[in-house]
Amino acid sequence: MNEVHILLVEDNEGDIILTTEAFKDMQLENKISVVRDGEEALCFLRKQDSYSDAATPQLILMDINLPGMDGKELLEMIKKDPELKEIPVVMLTSSAADEDIRECYDKHVNWYITKPIDFDKYTKVMHEIEAFYVSFVPYPKSGR
Repeated sequence: MNEVHILLVEDNEGDIILTTEAFKDMQLENKISVVRDGEEALCFLRKQDSYSDAATPQLILMDINLPGMDGKELLEMIKKDPELKEIPVVMLTSSAADEDIRECYDKHVNWYITKPIDFDKYTKVMHEIEAFYVSFVPYPKSGR
């Protein structure tokens, strides 16, 4: 299995800890970078400001509810950008609203997951993400 660089776009410290701990529990060698809002995520992805040396992630996990630019706006910008649109995006959010789900799929999210509250269930979701996106999905050699 290859190491995969994951960008986590999340402003809730508890969810950041849950996500990083869940991946640590799986004893994966993946790199997880964390940004806390949509604007910071775009700077990271476009290698701007303090992120000029940032590696391009092969997977983005993001929340809908972000300060400033929300996750749906960020998703739309990512999927319209020729340099970023191929990066798989998993919307990992507390919203189970049909409108949010539909809008995210309309904007080409790769997977929409409602965050479980229970740590064991949350870890199971991380295992599912790992099983699919980390273990089975091939990524091109980074040319970006």
